[in-house]
Amino acid sequence: MPPTNQQIAGHTFLKSMYQDDYYPDHVVDKGREILLRLCERIEAERPADLAALYALTHAATEEFNELEAEFEEADSEIETVAREVIAEDFWFVASAYGFADADVEELIATRDW
Repeated sequence: MPPTNQQIAGHTFLKSMYQDDYYPDHVVDKGREILLRLCERIEAERPADLAALYALTHAATEEFNELEAEFEEADSEIETVAREVIAEDFWFVASAYGFADADVEELIATRDW
């Protein structure tokens, strides 16, 4: 089920990655799906505080880390520019669901990033 938040519904996730030929669309599509699943989880679980939100975003970050091999197979990678784009969309999601005070670094924190 797609997210019901109107801000989310009108947002193009990972837009600048789609606009850059360095990032293969078929892999970026998987990243977009990760972000949409994150939105669905936030709507379903309704995290009560930042700690609960961070638990959800950390799981989504792990999913992005798992995409690294697919980017590499397509002669691409999740490098600094991609990480910034991903982080901006994580913060957008947090803000759209009422967590504008979320720390962007904590949103994407894992042992691999």
